[in-house]
Amino acid sequence: MIEIIPAIDIIQGKCVRLTRGDFSQKKEYGDPLEMARMLEDHGMKRLHLVDLDGARERRVVNYRILEKIALQTALVIDAGGGLRSDEDVRIVFESGARMITGGSVAVKEPAVFLGWLEKYGPQKVILGADFKAGKIAVSGWGEETALDLEEFLAGYLEKGVEKAICTDIDRDGMLGGPSTGIYTGIKQKLGSLFLVASGGISRLEDLKELEENGIDGAIIGKAIYEKRISLGSLKNYIHKRDG
Repeated sequence: MIEIIPAIDIIQGKCVRLTRGDFSQKKEYGDPLEMARMLEDHGMKRLHLVDLDGARERRVVNYRILEKIALQTALVIDAGGGLRSDEDVRIVFESGARMITGGSVAVKEPAVFLGWLEKYGPQKVILGADFKAGKIAVSGWGEETALDLEEFLAGYLEKGVEKAICTDIDRDGMLGGPSTGIYTGIKQKLGSLFLVASGGISRLEDLKELEENGIDGAIIGKAIYEKRISLGSLKNYIHKRDG
């Protein structure tokens, strides 16, 4: 059963969604805590919380919002965005995150990321692999690299990573469907990797297709906010997983 993970992205204290990671194409959806409570009220258990201010500034910024959500809900939160130092990681864990997602740091400072993996373990440290046309992108998606997505994932799988969130930047916020073929290819070659698909999911059929192809998890953001997928319709996935 695929794991459903709703996303909350934060800019200047507000819950937002971007289109293809473009900060100039920002749409606000209100208070992050209220959104988190609504998600929990509809049975959600997980939350992918992204500090977009942190991603741009390359340090944790919105940890107080993380703290509020962690204190006032029972959601299991993985926090990402701006994690570049041991101090950043300490702050988000102390603020209530149960897991962290590291992307840019895994590209630019792999020794730092592997240090976190060794210290906290692979159940708490998730690899963030944001990609465009099959190549890894970093720094809030503002910087493309020559790193091949599949090779990047395979390298870290060999070094002890167990979970990865893969976001197709070209599909993120577009509501045009996920890159199921890419994720399926990765899963076929790297079967032991817990693979979470992100970007483009807009309907229940997308989730069904990902699940049928063995994808372990799916992040949903804009589709919920724009009511393309109702939270009520996701309860079947949650109940099946719990059962």
